[in-house]
Amino acid sequence: MRTVHQIIANHLPSASAASVFNGNHLFVGALVTGALLLTGCQSTSLDQSNAMTAKQTPVAAKTALATALQKKRRQSFSYHSNLEISNEQQFNNINTEINAKAPVASGYIDEYCEDTHDQAYTALLTQAAAQNKDILVADYDAERTTLKDRYLECTDAYEAWVDSNYDSEITVPVSYQQLFDNYDDRTTAQDVKKAKLLDAYVLKPLSLNAQGVYQPMAGKATMLASVQYHARNHQSSVNQPIYLDLKNGNIYLWADNFAMFNSEMLDDKLGTKWRNKWLKLAIDDGTLPKGFGSELIKSHFAALDATVDAAPISQFDYVTPNTLASLSPKLPAHQLPAMLASNQVIRRVQNTESYEQFYQDYMRIVYERISQRYPELIKESAAYEVGTADADKFTSKALMQQMLAMIKSGMDSGSETVEETMAEAKEKTAESAMLVKAETQQLYGFDKRGQLKWQHLRSELPSETASNKNMVIDVLQQYSAISATDMAFPNLRSDVQVPNASNSIDMREYGSELMQYYRDGNGTAIGKMMFNVMPMAKEKFGTIE
Repeated sequence: MRTVHQIIANHLPSASAASVFNGNHLFVGALVTGALLLTGCQSTSLDQSNAMTAKQTPVAAKTALATALQKKRRQSFSYHSNLEISNEQQFNNINTEINAKAPVASGYIDEYCEDTHDQAYTALLTQAAAQNKDILVADYDAERTTLKDRYLECTDAYEAWVDSNYDSEITVPVSYQQLFDNYDDRTTAQDVKKAKLLDAYVLKPLSLNAQGVYQPMAGKATMLASVQYHARNHQSSVNQPIYLDLKNGNIYLWADNFAMFNSEMLDDKLGTKWRNKWLKLAIDDGTLPKGFGSELIKSHFAALDATVDAAPISQFDYVTPNTLASLSPKLPAHQLPAMLASNQVIRRVQNTESYEQFYQDYMRIVYERISQRYPELIKESAAYEVGTADADKFTSKALMQQMLAMIKSGMDSGSETVEETMAEAKEKTAESAMLVKAETQQLYGFDKRGQLKWQHLRSELPSETASNKNMVIDVLQQYSAISATDMAFPNLRSDVQVPNASNSIDMREYGSELMQYYRDGNGTAIGKMMFNVMPMAKEKFGTIE
């Protein structure tokens, strides 16, 4: 579910890119996903008299964007999201000089000189073979001599570098000193090869998309999430329809993608009962305090507005649409045309540290508002660790208490992480400090009427070493008016477009029936093993034979 959640989160103005990097944040983020839909997928408009005529300063950009994101939070619309992942930065424009951040021949520092020499000699052999010559002929005397001299120079420098650790008077050529001092941070030639293979065989053929409609006044949102893999000899696609009933607090998932797994692993009597059915997941079983959903949404709005208001002015500016084509790394070719067609673009840029702080502040405000309004939902983290609740407490209220406890735990650990990152950055060299400079860039495109037509999120996954370039994630979401003739789920029949009691399976009821089925001595071997290690199953039914 990580991919689906990220598709949702990345087209929400308030969603944190930090959730891409942190599994705990991702889990906690599920708490507010429904509420975030009320603002993320929105068609907002700039105040024409202000945005189109104001001086294009950072102050004006921040003010105009904040106003636009607040104005029409309850407007219905259709959306399409596309997510692309690229690692071209990891192998493009590689500099092979010793004192540059070039990939090294070996992963082991004591083998560097020999492996570098062997690779260079192999390249010379290949050149000679292409010219139908013997490498030992006089034509290659100069090249062989150069290779030998470089090898001896390298080995002498390495031995001097090793000895310099014990004798400060021993000097090492500066280029080799830098190379060996920072060797562990260097990318190897094998790393570059793997990056190219990953790009060619996985990332380029892969595409992640989501489309749907958002109708807040009707209490409805839909998403058709899809994963496509299109290579020369392999083309496949997996779709997952999702229907959100915001009024009643229910999420519906199309059952086909889960039926085979469930039949094979857990329910050997399932058969075709899930065919052409929805799976109903009730978020609120009636145990949550009255008005909780509404308060959660209000808390989200308050946290979003407060964090945007507190953001530094320097993070915002206007950019000319035609300059988007010159961004480095380049924007995905199929995403760029819609962005270039904009009349106006506002940009917000944050580094990883800033985005993490934004996420922490956002969650803190939500947590504080909920804890003040509903103190009965706040419990100590230790009392609600994952898997510790007994069967009687497996309710919406208990799960919410557990999630709030996780938010609190994440806030505490997150603040420490930010402080540690800042402290470490100050202690590291300028080269190592690049590790905390991965950026997250948000772009918002408006047409000539001031309507928000798309928003784009570019985030960088932190690299393991300072010399590595970051992997880049680009998410483009486009907005349009809802068409009365378009079906929310083109791949489903008309009679199952909207979930109801006759075409859905209530997972709470089904779960109880399945547990009793196992209690009666039925079920698969894997299922019995799984249920026996689940605390809530053992509490309710005892050990399943």
